[in-house]
Amino acid sequence: MSLKSNAAKIFARIVVSRIQKWAANPVKTQEDVFKELISKAKNTAFGKEHNFQNIKSFEDFAMQVPIRDYEALKPYVDRVVSGEEDVLWPGKPLYFAKTSGTTSGAKYIPLTKESMPFHIEAARNAILCYINETGKAAFVDGKMIFLQGSPEMQENNGIKTGRLSGIVAHYVPSYLQKNRLPSWETNCIDDWETKVDAVVDETKNENMTVISGIPSWVQMYFERLQKSSGKKVGDLFKNFNLFIYGGVNFEPYRAKFENLIGRKVASIELFPASEGFFAFQDSQKEKGMLLLLNSGIFYEFVEAASFFDENPKRFPIGEVKTNVNYVMLISTNAGLWAYNLGDTVQFTSTKPYRVIVSGRIKHFISAFGEHVIGKEVEEAMNKAISKFNFSITEFNVAPQITPVNDELPYHEWLVEFDDTPENLHQVAAFLDTEMQQQNSYYFDLIVGKVLQPLKITPLKKNSFQEFMKAQGKLGGQNKVPRLSNDRKIADALLEIQT
Repeated sequence: MSLKSNAAKIFARIVVSRIQKWAANPVKTQEDVFKELISKAKNTAFGKEHNFQNIKSFEDFAMQVPIRDYEALKPYVDRVVSGEEDVLWPGKPLYFAKTSGTTSGAKYIPLTKESMPFHIEAARNAILCYINETGKAAFVDGKMIFLQGSPEMQENNGIKTGRLSGIVAHYVPSYLQKNRLPSWETNCIDDWETKVDAVVDETKNENMTVISGIPSWVQMYFERLQKSSGKKVGDLFKNFNLFIYGGVNFEPYRAKFENLIGRKVASIELFPASEGFFAFQDSQKEKGMLLLLNSGIFYEFVEAASFFDENPKRFPIGEVKTNVNYVMLISTNAGLWAYNLGDTVQFTSTKPYRVIVSGRIKHFISAFGEHVIGKEVEEAMNKAISKFNFSITEFNVAPQITPVNDELPYHEWLVEFDDTPENLHQVAAFLDTEMQQQNSYYFDLIVGKVLQPLKITPLKKNSFQEFMKAQGKLGGQNKVPRLSNDRKIADALLEIQT
């Protein structure tokens, strides 16, 4: 065992002990975070306008501070972008993480000197929890790759702006710098396809032990590695034994990954966003990710079923229950307040508090009142993959409200298979049964003949890559929604087929 891997094991024990202390006192931990946030921000413009001076409890906060998404918070963010100080948080932020996808175009998410360390610490601690539980630390002596955005930034009014993954690249600990790939020059390549080819060239002859990134883009990297070398990824990288990912559910990709690698590889799931690093998989034995309650973020939860009511009830951590679909709200030491991130979560455990990401509050299908969510379609697909032994690149589900020939409406599953199964009708019937079992509204609509059973439309190779490229979102942290309540994505994918 090397000195480095031995030191990693010792450090892992220390860090896990600290985590266990706050995890054992979740309510007090969150109360302390809440008090500190209110105290520090009381003299900001936002704090004054929302009477932070007199907020003494969570109930006070819920009365004074309404739920906001980015669009509602944007007037305050615009003031920060223009250079004004003490708007949402004392002083100016260190960075803006620039993201896309809102109705107003780019989003500028502030990162402050208080919030930035937690983004780095959480990713590190996820790996340390893995080392402590498994005893495996040899991978720290090999090369690690983090597929991410460009680290180059622009500066405006004294605040640097870039992609979160690129900003984080500036904070890689010195003890990892020699292990880390790709090179700075390669990371700065903007065109994703050119970048992946450069990453392949830099890594294919290295001792890669850890690979990290969003599954869809890591898959593209693996495919090009295989094409370049003529070998399975696991044969090329004999010591590659840990995959770290976030952003989407990995399960629909797992079979494809195992085929590309040639064997099973341990994985760690993360729940990061520009707005904060919320959770990581702290155990290979337990379901869900540990919610980070001591990381400068105060959490609230609203039941997804009532989120669009006029005044939905907001729950602090001590009042949540397992297996309920919640919209997660955050207030942070970067100046976000009762902020609707858009993600929905379900708790798998309350001792400690572990979550799974169940979908997006805006990504659902309810064209007929069925309330289908991401977790349901992903679970159905995972079971179908396991039963019928096929693999996929990606999929999207959309309602078909006005089919031809007076047919009943249905849900259309647009799937990019590696090899389209010959028994596609059986796969579709199985998926439909799974959906009926998971979702009682969908069951009632099928039985009541409001909907006909779902239909699968197989897509040609690289359909999702072409779609993302056409949207200007190829690579980086961009993800294809797996659920749409309209036909925009479905119709764009179908156009690619012609």
